[in-house]
Amino acid sequence: MKSKLGDLAPGIGIVSITGLAALFLSDHYATPVMLFALLLGIAVSFLYDETRCRTGIDFTTTGLLRVGVALIGLNITLQDLVGLGWHTGLLLVFAVTSTILFGLIVCRLLKIPLSFGALTGGAVGICGASAALAISAILPDYKERERDTLVTVIGVTLLSTIAMIVYPILSHWLEFDTQQTSLFLGGTIHDVAQVVGAGYSVSNETGDMATLTKLVRVSLLVPVVAVLVVVANRKLSTNHNEKPVLLPLFLIAFIALMMINSVIHIPESVTSFAGQCSRFALVMAMAGIGMKSNLRQLLGVGVKPILILIAETIWIAVLFVVAIKVF
Repeated sequence: MKSKLGDLAPGIGIVSITGLAALFLSDHYATPVMLFALLLGIAVSFLYDETRCRTGIDFTTTGLLRVGVALIGLNITLQDLVGLGWHTGLLLVFAVTSTILFGLIVCRLLKIPLSFGALTGGAVGICGASAALAISAILPDYKERERDTLVTVIGVTLLSTIAMIVYPILSHWLEFDTQQTSLFLGGTIHDVAQVVGAGYSVSNETGDMATLTKLVRVSLLVPVVAVLVVVANRKLSTNHNEKPVLLPLFLIAFIALMMINSVIHIPESVTSFAGQCSRFALVMAMAGIGMKSNLRQLLGVGVKPILILIAETIWIAVLFVVAIKVF
């Protein structure tokens, strides 16, 4: 045990420092922390190959990633799901499902691996970088998985930041009322932080309702990952050398924490601390992914993956505009 901790310590230490630097820069320059974590991680990627940090960095991109996703469950309750009403719930389920299917179809047409469509569709449809990391963790291992995860995270972070600025203006131009604006912002912007920023830039009421809508989208991470696990197992069943993908423990923990938060009153100080721990764990995981990335591979990814992310973003935005205007 002592020897294993000694192996992990250098990598965890350097990732922690990188994560803290990303948080500092994010707070002072109003830029998404995940983007800073990725860029700083890429800047020191030589540490992954040339030092004793490899084991600890690997741990942050697996173990800490799962902890961060699981702790999100403490910020969601069943009451949140019920509070928006069944019409809104069905719209959110349809939006998430259709965005993932849209990503898969586009990837097939462009002859890109379907795993990339599941990764980007889940990130755009559910909760941005957090969803990308969670889905990446359960996908069967393949050569470009880390590169695809990196591209997805950078793409959804940038698109989410643009949406945070543009969508409130678009909502005003479309003459949406407070409820409609909240639904549009919470249902279409990728990352939670950007939903909060966009919502409260309109009004406090819009910010509250948009955040609630977004949290319901986040809760859909559970069934989406479960379905992807089933699909992955069906594909692996033809290859007896591959181990089946089990329902990950972090997903079970996510559900358990959400249920506990639904039936027991947990002090806000506890849920707030859990949220901060979750955020920092995901920031560290993102920095670790950056350190493991091959920048040359990333530069050679081509334009197709970027077009897929943009197309998925437009798809879910148009879907909500039509649904709000028609229904």
